[in-house]
Formats: sequence, C-alpha cells, structure tokens
Amino acid sequence: MEVENKQIIFKGFIQGMPKETDMELKIGNKIKLKAPEESGAFIVKNLYLSCDPYMRGRMRHFHGSYIPPFVPGSVIEGFGVSRVLDSDNPNFKPGDLVSGFTGWEEYSLIQKTVQLRKIQQDDIPLSYHVGLLGMPGFTAYVGFYEVCTPKKGDYVFVSAASGAVAQLVGQLAKLHGCYVVGSAGTSQKVDLLKNKLGFNEAFNYKEEPDLDAALKRYFPQGIDIYFDNVGGAMLEAALLNMRIHGRIAVCGMVSQNSVSDPQGTRNLFNLISRRIKMEGFLQSDYLHLYPRFLEDVISFYKEGKIVYIEDMNEGLESAPAAFVGLFSGKNVGKQVICVARE
Repeated sequence: MEVENKQIIFKGFIQGMPKETDMELKIGNKIKLKAPEESGAFIVKNLYLSCDPYMRGRMRHFHGSYIPPFVPGSVIEGFGVSRVLDSDNPNFKPGDLVSGFTGWEEYSLIQKTVQLRKIQQDDIPLSYHVGLLGMPGFTAYVGFYEVCTPKKGDYVFVSAASGAVAQLVGQLAKLHGCYVVGSAGTSQKVDLLKNKLGFNEAFNYKEEPDLDAALKRYFPQGIDIYFDNVGGAMLEAALLNMRIHGRIAVCGMVSQNSVSDPQGTRNLFNLISRRIKMEGFLQSDYLHLYPRFLEDVISFYKEGKIVYIEDMNEGLESAPAAFVGLFSGKNVGKQVICVARE
C-alpha cells in the first residue's frame, strides 16, 4: 500500500533567527507502508513531534557539534512519538508505540534505533514522552541531580523557567528541599511558575533593567545552583551572585543560538574567587540512568508531586511556526506538534 506523505523540508543553512520560510511543507511524496525485507527497519506513523531549541544548531553548516547538521533539501529530524505500522525488525512489532528520533513527516522509515525506546501505555499522556518522559525531562533530571549535586536548603535559580526542561528542574529542586526562583519573559509565565509549578518566586526578566540587582533582590544570600538555559547577560549576572562553591549547569544558551557573533562572557573571575563549578553537559552521556529517571518521574507525576505544561499545535503544517516561536518566547511550556492522535 502506498500513501501520500506530508513532510517538512529543510531548505538550506541559515544565519540569524530561524524563519518559517527556512522550512517548506511538501505534499505528494509517496511512501510504501511496508518495511523493506532484510533491512532491519520499520515503518511508523508519527503522532507527536517535539520542537526543541537545540535544533537551531542543526540549521548551520557546522560538523564539529555533538549532533550533525540537517541536510538541505531533506526532511527535518527530531524527537517524536510514533506507532509502528510494519516492521522487519524483531524488536519492534506492528502496534508498538515508540519514542525517539523520527522525521517531521506523517510516516517515516526508521533504520537507526539509538535512543529509541518502546512506550508502555498507561495513564500518562502519550505526548509526555517527548517532554516530561523524553529528552527534555531526562535533561532536567541528570542536569539537576548529576551536574548540580544539590543539597537540601540550596538556593536555586533557573532561567527560561517555564520551558520544557526548566519547569521540571524547578519542581525537582522544590522536592529536594531547595529554595527556587525562576525567570521568564511574560507575566503569564511568571504567574505559572509561582502558582502552578510551585516556585518560591519568579520574575519577568524583560521588566528588570538591571539583572544583577534583580538577582540580589531575590537571592540576598547568593545562589548555590544556577541552571542556565539562556547564557548571555543572565549568565553574567548569575556569576556575580554565586555563593562560594556554587554550581552552574550549562544546559542551553538560547540567547546566543541565532547570533552570528556570539558575545563573550564577563565576570568569569568569580569562578576562581568563589570556587564555582561550571559544567556543560549532554543528556546522552547519562543514558545508563534512564530507567531510574523513568521510575522516579513517573512516580512523582502519578503521586501529584509534579505537573507538566505543554503548548500543543495541531497539524504537521503548524510545525515551522511552532519551531520559530521558540526563539521569541511564544510557547508556554513544552512545544509539541500533534500530527495524529492514533
């Protein structure tokens, strides 16, 4: 059986902020819903796709990164939740639900199974497997517990705090007995952080003319842990407010993702004088902890100890706008594309 396959095509390498026109909706390509024999591959129907800031880095011609760039003229790739339709792989059978790398298209032929896992259906929303239980959730978990090495009573600052990763970091920190403050870009997000996600305090960084003064106001005794998602001026201000033996987990630098000449970081001398540990990390280095992560976070969720916020767009054709919106803060929570619900 052949069907038409809608696809989102990456048009070519870019500079600056991504635009919807950097991607193209392609309709009319045919795909056979039959896995090639002796290929070890399988055909999936994509249900949910993940929009993530790291994908901006794949839109430039840079092969020295931890993940290769997209191929101009080819389908964009990202994390997704899919249902197996036909398989030549004994480990994946028709009807199986899987989470991992797939194409931004209605149907995909999956040949690589790295970071691909089967989903055991339960009462957790399927879309959460690209967010809370997917790469963003796991990033939050290992970044907080393994990189930040938290202690009860620590003062924790989280930037871009309503995003896919950071909303969970803040909640894990609270469960650990920490004092948590988050920054976000709208009053709606600030309200969400304080009244739904349980942060002790939150502020709108766009309303703060002096970020150093803002952090001194919220952390008069200084910061033990800074979970950095934005870099730039926010990182510089945090460096001025870290306590002795503070820890900075460098998870993302969204403020620098789309600039052609990334700015240097001032105030680095504080790393010496305050004996600060500042460490970048990739969740893929900690995959041996994934079973423990699933057990812990599923338990927290089912016990009502954590919540998760999604921003769901309907239809594959909405994917370019949803992705571009990440870089202007349009999303509230984890940005997900619903391609199909079954």
